[in-house]
Amino acid sequence: MAISMTQAAQAHVARQLASRGSGIGIRVGVKTAGCSGMAYVLEFVDQAEAEDTVFEAGGVKLIVDPKSLAYLDGTELDFVKEGLNEGFAFKNPNVKNECGCGESFHV
Repeated sequence: MAISMTQAAQAHVARQLASRGSGIGIRVGVKTAGCSGMAYVLEFVDQAEAEDTVFEAGGVKLIVDPKSLAYLDGTELDFVKEGLNEGFAFKNPNVKNECGCGESFHV
């Protein structure tokens, strides 16, 4: 099982961690939410838990809990800019449906 990040995502996370002044990486997870059932969750991590899986790309750590890993296997995390908008984009091969607004998904 694996999760990857594009160079744009790696650079953005590295800048955010440097700006924050602490942290080892970001946690990517899923939670029950939205009209399609699940939503992505991102948060800074100061210390990984023993049960976490840690992926590293470009010096940036991506931390995933065991429950979320099953839903995120094969996902690529990207950071995109479109006009005035910017944010993370998830390319998740496990997604079967997404809600109309793109905030939640179903596997």
